[in-house]
Amino acid sequence: QVQLVESGGGLVQPGGSLRLSCAASRNILSFYAMGWYRQAPGKQRDLVARLTNFAGIEYADSAKGRFTISRDNAKNTVFLQMNSLKPEDTALYYCRADQGALNYWGQGIQVTVSS
Repeated sequence: QVQLVESGGGLVQPGGSLRLSCAASRNILSFYAMGWYRQAPGKQRDLVARLTNFAGIEYADSAKGRFTISRDNAKNTVFLQMNSLKPEDTALYYCRADQGALNYWGQGIQVTVSS
C-alpha cells in the first residue's frame, strides 16, 4: 500500500500564494506520474497539474501561468506552488500517484481563497 500525505493548505486572500506538499511513503520515481487534482463542492474532481516520468508536465488551463508542479525525489515529495489565487480556486486538493492501472490518492487538503 502507498500513503500520500498532503500538507500546506489553508485560508488565503485573493492574490495570495500557497504551497502544497505531497509526501509519499515510497520512492516517487516508482510511479509513472504524480499529480494534483481538486474538487469543489458539488463539482467533479478535476486535474490541476500532473508530472510524468516521460511525458513531462500537464496543467489545466485554469492553472497555467499561476501554478507550478515540482518534485524533490530525495524527499519523495511533490509540490504545487499556487500563486495569484482566486476565489474559484477554493476546493479540496488531492495528490494522486499513478502506477500502471493503479491510482493512489491522498486524503485531500482544503484550500480556501477568500477575503
